[in-house]
Amino acid sequence: MLRKLLIFTLFINATSFAFAQIKWQKADTLFGKLPPSIHVYKTFDSLDGAPFIAYYVAAKLKDKNISFSAQTGTGQRYTPSQYYRQQKSPYIVVNCTFFSFSTNQNLNMVMKNGKLVAYNVVSLKGIGNDSTLYYYPTRSAIGIDKKRKADVAWIYTDSFHRKPYAFEFSPVLSKGEISNPSITDLDDVEWKWWKMETAVGGGPTLIHDGEILITNKEEQLFVGKENEKSPRTAMGYTDKGYLIILVIQGRSAGVADGATLMQEAKILKSLGCYEALNVDGGGSSCMLINGKETIKPSDNEGQRPVPAVFMIKGAEEKTQ
Repeated sequence: MLRKLLIFTLFINATSFAFAQIKWQKADTLFGKLPPSIHVYKTFDSLDGAPFIAYYVAAKLKDKNISFSAQTGTGQRYTPSQYYRQQKSPYIVVNCTFFSFSTNQNLNMVMKNGKLVAYNVVSLKGIGNDSTLYYYPTRSAIGIDKKRKADVAWIYTDSFHRKPYAFEFSPVLSKGEISNPSITDLDDVEWKWWKMETAVGGGPTLIHDGEILITNKEEQLFVGKENEKSPRTAMGYTDKGYLIILVIQGRSAGVADGATLMQEAKILKSLGCYEALNVDGGGSSCMLINGKETIKPSDNEGQRPVPAVFMIKGAEEKTQ
């Protein structure tokens, strides 16, 4: 069973991780008025001897005064600030899916109002001895259902269905000769319909069932780059009923380059996440709170336009 962790204290209590010394300070007042169920924490500490800047939001999932939503650019990319203005000033706007720079296409699933509005990549061309085959990845996503319960699962999507297939125990490792497979072309493993109201994809999974489990090789993400430091965005949830959104600054003057996947996973674990995943990072990493930036985006131009965002809004606000 998952060890019981104290989640939202002013400073993180000591754990067995190297991150025990990272000090988090409550920072709600830096970003204007927020509901009592949303709290902001910051650190200007150090990581591997270099200055380290990160923020995380903790939002109570069961609070019906707030709502969780996602928005795509419907074929276009917009900066988080543009989404903020378009969506009537949500409390939180954060980047999520990976995407194609050339086509603006989301490469991960997005669910909005219970329906898929963006899909995962269904196959990847093999290389070397597998050059005649296709790899069928199941990539990580985080979802929130009608009962406001969160889940992280490995997902396969099919444009003929408005719900995704979810694999709760492990990612699927499957190959074949078909470039556009159906669920029957994957290995015979247990799956279920993922009945989420709001969900966004990314990858890889970082924490599964309370333990660190980084499935980047299975998801074909960052293979061979596990130890590279980068700005990061991650999402997870705790067994205390809180959604956690973490952003880590990097590639900017005077601070660490960012964090590795393992460092990111350990931070999330120390925050009490029961399950968590990485989402798009690098120059895409950006979280706004009441329209104000937390970390500084690493692109010289500032905020990178992205094809989808995750949002926390007031309960009365409807996503357009």
